[in-house]
Amino acid sequence: MTTTRLLQHRGPDGRRRVILSEEGDSRFLADVATTLALARAAIADGTSLAEAARARRTDETVDVAAELSAGRILPAIDHDDPARLTLAGTGLTHLGSAEGRDAMHKAAASADKPTDSMRMFLEGVEGGKPAAGVVGQQPEWFYKGDGQSLVGPEQPLTSPAFAQDGGEEPELAGIYLIGDDGTPYRLGVALANEFSDHVTERHNYLWLAHSKLRQAALGPELLIGDVPGDIRGTSRIVRDGRTLWEKPFLTGEDNMSHSLANLEGHHFKYPNFRRPGDVHVHFFGTATLSFSDQVATRAGDVFEIEAAPFTLPLRNPLAIAEPATVAVRAL
Repeated sequence: MTTTRLLQHRGPDGRRRVILSEEGDSRFLADVATTLALARAAIADGTSLAEAARARRTDETVDVAAELSAGRILPAIDHDDPARLTLAGTGLTHLGSAEGRDAMHKAAASADKPTDSMRMFLEGVEGGKPAAGVVGQQPEWFYKGDGQSLVGPEQPLTSPAFAQDGGEEPELAGIYLIGDDGTPYRLGVALANEFSDHVTERHNYLWLAHSKLRQAALGPELLIGDVPGDIRGTSRIVRDGRTLWEKPFLTGEDNMSHSLANLEGHHFKYPNFRRPGDVHVHFFGTATLSFSDQVATRAGDVFEIEAAPFTLPLRNPLAIAEPATVAVRAL
């Protein structure tokens, strides 16, 4: 199956360009500096993102793996105004994803009834893939931040000094642009690390919102066109050059209790998420966590996520921020 991917590049001189990569051939595009600019042009011209990219393809080839290693590949999407990019996501969406979450929350619940997490998961299994035209069960939803919290490939994921944990969540993220008329356009999907604080969440599930206010990493490739239903990859943690932990993960609609359309419908039903010109990065959830296997990460660990049909991995080292004192001043 032919896959079409877009990458964002920043050269040594600071110049930004877009790369179209398909069937092993990667070429720079003309006339657009960012994927966002290309998407805006596609909407204005009434064409698909792939058509808009192919129409601007040049003869200048590029080795994307080498450019990634050199630190010149940016996240799959960004926005010139970080406040206009929203990071949000859904949980308990994958078949099998409830087990780890349920174990984290059982201590706070009665043993003779399901936890709220398990109830939400089962409701999603029952009603997360509705028929066309039917409103399905709404998922768990969380907010992560704006574009200030977006981290690109090969860049550190920085855990706050006050955090109790910094753990990976290998996921698929949907990338969206809101058109001038308020229509959400899905540009494609990217690999993502929806970095979270699982120790804080485990203490009390009502602290989930706190645990999610962290950075998140977005992979180098925007996969455009139809989203594969079955995506299989590997998530690992490398410490001091050796693999500390490794596990396969499944994503894509075939492995989920919700359809993408249902997740998208419940996110964009809110008018404030349909503001023209905004970009949304929406994390679709995961079922694989090193935390569930009692792994405690530390500064210097490297998270690696890879999955076909993406050809490049998402790698990020873990860093810990310096403590900061915040004091409110009355005016």
